[in-house]
Amino acid sequence: MLRLLGGQVESLFDLGLAVEVRELPSDLATLDGLLSDAALVAPVERAWEASARSFGRPTIPIDRFVRLMVVKQRSGWGYETLVREVSDSLHLRRFCRIALTERVPDESTVRKLVRRLGPEVIEEITRSVITAATSGERRFVVRAARIDSTVVEADVRYPTDLGLAADATKVLAREATAVSDLAGDGVPRVRDRSRAVNRRLRRLGRTLASRTGQGKPAALRLTGEAGQLVERSVREARRVAGQLRRRARGRRAQAKLAAAQRLDELAERAGKVARQIRQRLAGERITDRLVSMTDPDARPIRKGKLRAPTEFGSVIQLAEVCQNTRRGARGLIVPAASQIGSPNEPDLLPATAAELERLGLRPREVALDGGFFPIGVAENLPHPQRVFIAGRQSAGSRRTNRRLARFRVGIEGRISHLKRRYGLKRSRLKGHHGTKTWTAWAILAYNLDTLAIRTA
Repeated sequence: MLRLLGGQVESLFDLGLAVEVRELPSDLATLDGLLSDAALVAPVERAWEASARSFGRPTIPIDRFVRLMVVKQRSGWGYETLVREVSDSLHLRRFCRIALTERVPDESTVRKLVRRLGPEVIEEITRSVITAATSGERRFVVRAARIDSTVVEADVRYPTDLGLAADATKVLAREATAVSDLAGDGVPRVRDRSRAVNRRLRRLGRTLASRTGQGKPAALRLTGEAGQLVERSVREARRVAGQLRRRARGRRAQAKLAAAQRLDELAERAGKVARQIRQRLAGERITDRLVSMTDPDARPIRKGKLRAPTEFGSVIQLAEVCQNTRRGARGLIVPAASQIGSPNEPDLLPATAAELERLGLRPREVALDGGFFPIGVAENLPHPQRVFIAGRQSAGSRRTNRRLARFRVGIEGRISHLKRRYGLKRSRLKGHHGTKTWTAWAILAYNLDTLAIRTA
């Protein structure tokens, strides 16, 4: 059962508290006013399944959940730390509308609700915040926009062929063991070959450390052996999945089919690891490379940075709309565009332009990175009076071009700000869907802070 709003926060115990304790700090008080609009939780009600709105165990109040997640993104806490800190803080309790006599929701409840809502609902809430800010008496007047892309890293370690082979053999063996009760007697066993792969990994480390000049031949030979071990585990896992399907009759039939599907998915990923190893040994070019068994949507992305030439994750495109182009201008960020893989700047521009059009935002000036092309920009952004692309000739005066160049550079600082302050550097949720959800929460928290600063 869906609960949009919680009950009364004040209780008899609040009368014994000092006035300073009952009053929220200035930043939380401003955020509390922005989040008090009941229209912000309307997207959740629309996205919730109609048959489940008034049936089943009640959810935590959605307004309380949104406030908890805003605190989480602003502080950088994990779910367990979030619950612990909110429980211990009277100010955070009052901000999240949790009475002194109530328990703070369990961290697993918050975590599962994040996954259930997904990025679409949070983006709708962000659109509601932007629409409310750009309308009314003291509205946020959009005059300029700056657009750039960045990488949100996936929560994976640096991938190597031998490391992926060890992960693949371990994951297949673990999943087959978990479904052994469903499969019954007589099902072939999936052997855990991760120890054999790790032995080869340690042997390679010793060979490289000895500096005998045989490092590359040894690496290719040991990697090829690891690939053969992965292929054997894949064959065994597929036999177990086939056995589960054949025995999917009567009781627990759906559970057996679901287990077989999950095992087939993992076997497909492990098979891709083995194919990548074969391609590497043959000297072939590897496209659409798998870099993690647990996050199949993460991809290697080369941005040419000295600190990290290759990053692993997803590319998102951010568009910040501002009231002016002065130094230190802080604007609102529209929901980000994203694709699996390593898209170029122009590939994501149509989605960004559609988002601006959907919100009714038509900036007069647009500043872009040098990776954009004038023809594509003119097709997707037909409304601006002036478009500045870094490193390309512009029709504006020299003074105007310098002003827009300085304004464009500000998006680099904004991206750094989002990564340091709002957790956009690395997504802790798996998959492209998880990255979009993580990004949506970061953008929502940033926009609320921006409006709070403007209101104060």
